[in-house]
Amino acid sequence: MSRVVVVTGGTRGIGRAVAERFAGNRVIALGSADCDVTDEVAVGEVFERIGPVDVLVNSAGISTSAPLARTELRDWREQLDVNATGAFLCTRAVLPAMLERGSGRIVTVASTAGRAGARYAAAYSASKHAAVGLMRSVAAEVAGTGVTANAVCPGYVDTDIIRGALDRLVDKGANKEEALARFTSNVPAGRLVRPEEVAEAVLYFCSPGAAATTGSTLVIGADGT
Repeated sequence: MSRVVVVTGGTRGIGRAVAERFAGNRVIALGSADCDVTDEVAVGEVFERIGPVDVLVNSAGISTSAPLARTELRDWREQLDVNATGAFLCTRAVLPAMLERGSGRIVTVASTAGRAGARYAAAYSASKHAAVGLMRSVAAEVAGTGVTANAVCPGYVDTDIIRGALDRLVDKGANKEEALARFTSNVPAGRLVRPEEVAEAVLYFCSPGAAATTGSTLVIGADGT
C-alpha cells in the first residue's frame, strides 16, 4: 500500500537518499526552497497542502564548528532553529492526523553528537541533543496509539558538509589522508558512513517489523557511545 512520505532536507545528502529509498510511495522531498522548516507559518501551509502524512522524516539540518568562545550567537540560534525547532514544527504539523488514524511513523535524523558532546560543536551538539529529546518526548506521549517516533544517529557521513570540512582541513595544511583520518579514526568500519546506509536505518523504523519500536536511537558508523 502506497504511503505519503515527507522528507525534510530531502533534496540532498541523507535526505535525498531517504527519499529514494521510499520509491513507489508518494514521496514529498522538501528542500529549503520548498519550505523553511524554521518558519511556523510556512510549515503549517506546506503540510496543509500535503494533507495527512503517513511517514515524516526530519532530515533538514545544518552544521558549523568553532570553539565555544568563538561561537557566535547567530550560529547558535540558526542551528537550534533548523535542527531542533524545524523537527518540532514539522512533527507538530503531522501528529494530529496520525493520532486520528492510529498510525504513523516519525523518524528524526539526529547525530552521534546528539548522544555525546563533541569539541568545537557546542551549537550543533546542543541542537541534536534537543532533537533526540523531542523524539523521546513524542514517543512517550503517543505510546500505544499506533504512532512511533525514533531517531537515527549517524557519525560522520559522506555528504557535502563533511566534504567541505575535509577541504578546509586540507586548505590549512593537512594532506587528504590526514584530514580523512580525523573523521574516521574512531569509526569501526574505518570510513565515512554512506548516506544510503543511514537511509536503510530510517526505512527500518518505518517498516511493519518496527511497529513496536519507539523512543529508540540507532547509532550508525560509531561505537555507540
